[in-house]
This record gives sequence, structure tokens and C-alpha cells, in this order.
Amino acid sequence: MTDGIAKDRLEKLQALRSAGQDPFPARVPRGQPIATVLDDFASRHGQSVTLCGRLGQIRDFGKLRFSHLQDRSGSIQVGFQRERLATFWPERRRVESNDLVSVTGELGTTQKGEPTLWATDVVLASKALRPAPEKWHGLQDTEQRYRMRYVDLFANTDVRAVFAQRSRIVREVRAYFDSLGYLEVETPILQPIFGGAAARPFATHHNALDMELYLRIAPELYLKRLLVGGMERVYEIGRVFRNEGVSTRHNPEFTMLESYEAWADYRDVMDRVEGLFAHLVAKVLGGNGTVAFRGRDYDLTPPFQKARYLDLFAQQNPGVDWFDDAAVRRRARELGLPHDGIAPHTLANDVFEATVEETLQGPVFVHDYPVAISPLAKRLTSDPRVTERFELFVAGMELGNAFSELNDPIDQEQRFVEQVAHKNDETPGEVDVDYVTALEFGMPPAGGLGIGIDRLCMLLCGAASIRDVVLFPLLRRVDPDAAADAAATGPGTASES
Repeated sequence: MTDGIAKDRLEKLQALRSAGQDPFPARVPRGQPIATVLDDFASRHGQSVTLCGRLGQIRDFGKLRFSHLQDRSGSIQVGFQRERLATFWPERRRVESNDLVSVTGELGTTQKGEPTLWATDVVLASKALRPAPEKWHGLQDTEQRYRMRYVDLFANTDVRAVFAQRSRIVREVRAYFDSLGYLEVETPILQPIFGGAAARPFATHHNALDMELYLRIAPELYLKRLLVGGMERVYEIGRVFRNEGVSTRHNPEFTMLESYEAWADYRDVMDRVEGLFAHLVAKVLGGNGTVAFRGRDYDLTPPFQKARYLDLFAQQNPGVDWFDDAAVRRRARELGLPHDGIAPHTLANDVFEATVEETLQGPVFVHDYPVAISPLAKRLTSDPRVTERFELFVAGMELGNAFSELNDPIDQEQRFVEQVAHKNDETPGEVDVDYVTALEFGMPPAGGLGIGIDRLCMLLCGAASIRDVVLFPLLRRVDPDAAADAAATGPGTASES
């Protein structure tokens, strides 16, 4: 597809081919990371090295040209002198900004002392048929940056840094749970009955078995089956899918950590969460527990605050009993919340979310949630209306959900039956009989945890939107011709000497 490709770049491509030069060779001289050269530059002055990367804007001074070469580790200036490049110099204009090249040369400096690779050989590795965005006026439109992440990454070093940080975060989450003797496992993404959370699923059809399947909204019920099987500490980091709207905190496809530990309860899981944050502060944030997020600083150093769900509800909704359906409905009307046809417990939680969540700057564990909105959690012995469940909030945003797992098969089956009786788009259409059967074989007391990895990365990276920590967020599809035009004009082009 050549729409939007600069005419002069196509001409240069053809000229290279006519001259017998492959613009996309399979192999070129391989280089070392630029950062390794810069880190030890003084002692390597005068050495010959090979570096590979993308060329920046080229500055032409007649017999001398300068550009910057960039790879994933850093950037260094490259000097092209006519007397050093007898073979390359006559063809120099066929290699331009944004091309990928392998450059061999001598390490030195300019008269101003800038570290420079003085090229003695240049090999074109991949001809770029589109120019890069201008440094200051290029890929600025936020949605276009998400659509053209491949440009966003090489054009903006801070964007690459965010995703490098995300990789470190996920690696250290794994390291933490591995250190505690958890086993990392994989459970089905295609499920015949969706469950483990309240969310609308994506549905699909398996042709060979002629059966409806759902992309999982959570791995929970399969992970707890493993507890029954004797795998007493397990975790999974994987994709889950919820057929819901998009926002700065929601993407229909996202990454979830779920962990389950036998012989533990929700108080033990609180300790695990605080231990995880202490580990991330040490390994990812370099010991500084304070992060800047959405205009405020948050200290992520444990211990965290604790507050009861019903106490918070009462504080923000004086005189309204969470369990009084009529009072909750009146309060919902006052707040302008949709209320017709909504189950009482769902509406009560909607009121909680509307009045309480933004006040939870935290970090704070909100604990002891009502049974009606916690179908998989164990009841609190001292108050059977509520469960041993908590959610972690920071900056008014829920980061994690955990509870003492319900392992009574009779109670669990009854809650499933009640869910199905009040079926909507977010509840399963049938009781998960196999899961109840698993519980009948005996599941040990256990504590379970779910943490949204994307939201965790938002917090630790100081990113305002979930789209800033997801490489390819879901976006409304655009017309291919319009996309080609945007690629040609939207990012802007750098002038070439």
C-alpha cells in the first residue's frame, strides 16, 4: 500500500534496487548497544565499533554530515565525512532520516566535545518509506499516538521508558510470588461458563464441538480448582476480557494477577499485598516509596490504612442504611444514578462507588463487603451479612480485590443459584456445577487476590490513563484510507537536507 508514502522516498528505493543494492537485506553487521559505548566512552576513544539503529534528522554541511543514531539503549551522534567514506559518499542522499542502518566507525568527539561515531562504513538495514515525526510538531494527537504506537515508541523516549518500567514491574511481581513458593500456572481463556467476577463477557462459538464459549472475565474458579488438587500456592498473570466501556481506567482487554494461598485468610492476603508493595518500592522505585500520580504524591510504603466498607458508606450517606432498599433507592435518585430495574444490592454498591470511592486517596484497604456483592467470599463470623473481603484503593482507584475464599459447597451453590435467578448481562446463565463438585471434594481455607496489572503500572509510572501503559489499547476502527492519509499528514515530517 503506497498511499501516503513520500514520492522521493519511493524514487530512492527504486534507485537503490537499480544499483543492485537490497534496501531490506537479511543480514547486516551487528552492533553493540549504544549505551555500552557511552558508559565507557573515555576509555574507548579512538576504538572502532559497529552500532545499529535508526537515523535522526540529517544536518548537511557540504563535505560533512551529522545525524543521531538511536537504538533501544540510547543515542549517539554520527559524523559522516567525505574523506572517510569514499564508497558511500556519492550515494549518501539515498540514506536519510528514519532509515535503519549499521554504522562502523571510530569513536571520537567534535570540536565542541560531543561524543561522536566517525563513520567509516554505512550499511542500509531497512529503508523507511515514511519520514519520522518532527521533534516538536510531530506525533502529538493522543489518539493517533495510540493508533501508531510503533511510531510513538521510537519518536518519544519517555514512552519507551514507561513500557520498560512496565516490564520491570511485571518481572518483580513474578519474583515476589516466586520467592514465597507460589507456582505460576496457566488456566483456560476460553470457558464454557464465565465466572469469578461480575462483568459482561465476550462470547464466541467453537465450531468443532458446536458449543458456546466465553473469553474469561477472570481465572478465579479454575485457580481454586487447583487448590482442591493440592497445589496450595498458585498465581497467574494473564489477559482477561470484559465486554464493557473504555475510560482512563478501563480497557476491554487487560492484564490481571490472581493468586491463591491455602491455609490463609484475607488478613494474610493483606500482608501479602503490603509485602508486594514493599518489594516493588525496593526493586522498581529504588527505595523511594513516594510516587506522583494525577497531581498528588502518594506514599506506597506499608503499612496501609484500613476502613470498613459499611462505615465509609454511612459517613458519606448519613441516615441511609445499605441494607434498606427503599432508602438506597431514594439516595440513588438524589445522586441522579440510574435505578430502575437495578437489583437492590447492585444499586447500593453504585451509591458507594458514587459517594465514597473518590474520597479514598489511600493507600487504604476497604474491608468487610456485604455478602450480596461478594458471591465467592466467606462470611464474617461476627456479622454474617458481610464477608471477609477487601479492596485496595489508591487515588480513588481500585487496584486489587481479595477475600477469604468460600469453600462451603452448599453455601456456594446457593449463592450461584441466587445469581442465576437475578441474571443479567454480568452474571452467568447457569450454575457452575463442576466448580461446586470440586468444592465437595474439599478445598482448604484459602485467601485469594486479584490485582489489575495495568492500573498498578499506571500508579508506579505516574500515567494518567490506562492507555498510556497498554501498548495497543482498543480503539474504534477507522477507515483504512483515512488512516493512510493520517499516516501521511498527521505525524508531520522532518525536512531533509
